[in-house]
Amino acid sequence: MTDLPGASGDLEDVLGGRGTRAQRLRARALTGATAVACRLPETPLLAAADSVGELWYRATPGRAAMARANLGRVCAWLAAEGRGPARARRAASDPRALESLVRAAYRHLARYYVETLRATTLSEAYVVERLHVVTPATVAASFAEPRGVIYIGAHIGPVEILAWVGGHERRPPVVGVMETVDDPEMQAWMARTRSGTGIELVGLAQARRRLKEAIEEGGAALLVVDRDISGGGTEVELFGHPAPLPTGAAILAADTGARVFWESVVRVGDGRYRGWMREVPVPAEGRLRVRVVRFLEQTARLIEESVAQSPEQWWAVFHPIWPDLAAGAGGRPPGGGDR
Repeated sequence: MTDLPGASGDLEDVLGGRGTRAQRLRARALTGATAVACRLPETPLLAAADSVGELWYRATPGRAAMARANLGRVCAWLAAEGRGPARARRAASDPRALESLVRAAYRHLARYYVETLRATTLSEAYVVERLHVVTPATVAASFAEPRGVIYIGAHIGPVEILAWVGGHERRPPVVGVMETVDDPEMQAWMARTRSGTGIELVGLAQARRRLKEAIEEGGAALLVVDRDISGGGTEVELFGHPAPLPTGAAILAADTGARVFWESVVRVGDGRYRGWMREVPVPAEGRLRVRVVRFLEQTARLIEESVAQSPEQWWAVFHPIWPDLAAGAGGRPPGGGDR
């Protein structure tokens, strides 16, 4: 299983202990940045994020190399399939177009961090005004489902919007999983910043039990399923090449019989978003492993469909996705530092 932003309730199991002095200072700086970001108008903050993204791109060549390799694979697949925006298909054969996408990915990643800083400012009025839902009937059906449900998605676009909608529109308990990081002060900051989304946050160790309880209580489990963080995933074809995807959602669905819904939101302008949802059939016949693989194959198709809308917003590209590309980039995610 993997992480989804959101936090409320007892966070003791995810916050960890006290960090180093440097970690505490960084967390205090982020706390100050959060206070400032929540008070400033959105438009200049987004412009500042774009500038930070450009500087970030220049300062981290190792991270850019990972994004370039991953986006290159995505764009080659989109071109071969005749899918996605023209800028992405062009990037399959034009290095300058590909580099433009990499730089755009940095800008979107910086915007994501601004959205995280401002998560506590999200409100019903903001979401209703800014989010255009393409599939309102499916969304309404998922919220009206009397039994517990499972929502899954990818690391794409403004996931804070998804977290807020899930935490405020679906009846509680709504439980998300937060990956434990090595910096406890950063962990605590992330949890506090996301506390306004209305989601109960649990750590990886407690995830399976608490997610199952939430479903049994008629609530919802929220999982992001496009990156195998724990290393125990199952390989399926993703954008034409084998990639491991986490099995947690598939096993949870098989174990509980809950309905599963895929959700995705992308940015379509400054402070404007487009979202859609689709029910994911849960295979009911065959051995568990066979059912898990079938479920993951469906998940891979939904990841492809979501990413095809705006590949530069898929911020998983800054981390290993395909084992062969990860090996070529040194076999480690560049997020913890640059080579």
